[in-house]
This record gives sequence, C-alpha cells and structure tokens, in this order.
Amino acid sequence: MSPRSASVNEELRRRSRERLLQAAVELVDERGFEATTLGDIADRAGSARGLVSYYFPGKRHLVQSAVHRLMHRTLEEALEREPRSEDGRERLARAVDAILGLARDRPVLMRQHMAGLLQAEGFVECPEQRRLSELLGDTVARYGSADVTADYPMLRAQLMGAVYAALVPGVPMPVPALRAELFQRYGLDWELGVPPERDSGCGPAERDLSRFFATGERTEGS
Repeated sequence: MSPRSASVNEELRRRSRERLLQAAVELVDERGFEATTLGDIADRAGSARGLVSYYFPGKRHLVQSAVHRLMHRTLEEALEREPRSEDGRERLARAVDAILGLARDRPVLMRQHMAGLLQAEGFVECPEQRRLSELLGDTVARYGSADVTADYPMLRAQLMGAVYAALVPGVPMPVPALRAELFQRYGLDWELGVPPERDSGCGPAERDLSRFFATGERTEGS
C-alpha cells in the first residue's frame, strides 16, 4: 500500500484536532472543567490519549481553544444568518446577542471559560481566538469605529464583563438588563439583533454542537 500524501495526512491531523475541540466543549459543558480529564476528552474524540499533547500543551489551553471555537462559530452564524445585513448597527446588535446567548444557554461552559482566563496562564493565543478577534474587529469597523485598535478591546471588555455578570453564582444579573446596558452604550435600538421577546432560545440548550466543528464526518450541507 502506497504511503499517504502530505495533503491527506494534513487533513487527518485537522480532523483529529477538530474532534478534540468538539469533545472538550461537550464534556466540560456536561461535567465542568475539573471533572473532565484529558483522557475523557481523548476517549470521546476517539483519539489516542498521547495525541492530545501533540496539539495542545494542556487541558486549560485545549478547553480555552474549544470555547473560542464555539464563540467564533456562534458569532459567525449570527452575523451571517438570513436576512443578511451589512448594516453595522444590526451586526453589532447580533454580536452582543450571540455572546450573551452563550452565557444564558451554556452557563457551565462559559463560567469555566471565564474562570480559566483568571488563572495564572491567563489568556492564550490560538487560531480560534484569532478568528474570534477578527470577527469582532470587523464588527466594530462596520459599526463605524474611527479607531478599531482602541474600540475592539473595549467591546471585548464590555462583552466579557457582561458574561461575567450574568454568571456570578448567587447574584447573576439578568441577560435582558445586561443587553439593555450594552445597547444603550452603543446607541442600538432594542429591536435590532434578537430581542429577548423574539428569542426562541429560552428552552434547553441544543446538545448537538457538531456544526461548529469541521470534523468532515457530517453530510454535505448539514
């Protein structure tokens, strides 16, 4: 049997990494960070346990990359959903609603993510985080920012602060109140994005996250 080509090997590595990201998100969402081991993640992904360290230096890095993937794909989906809009204010409203929606629908996962950012290793750079940054930066630019370099970090800080406030155990702030504060800050009309009264995400969070991870195992168009 002839050896696999470099392109085939690269595709197999990409799929393996995607499966690990998906498994990490699913398990931490189900069990929490501490109760999830790298072995659990490898088993869920159908990967050899030693392969995890090939892609990620540790569990915290893996989970942070996985959550950033979920965040950037959720944001991308919100920005591009029908009816498509190039209006900067509408796109910013969709971005705010997408991130706050994750805090509402995935509280365990997002709480673990926020806690991880406060650990000694803090914020880690990864391809998923860079894509999230690009999407938010583009959103700020389309909103009309004259200085994206300054305004993007401020938006990121505002969103992180809102997510934190929504998830503080014992004294969480309601998402609609946090939304109202952000919309007022950016001069957005309440009807933009997905107002709470039109949001159908009030039920249990969707369990199938496969569409956010390109494992190559879904049917075309799914």
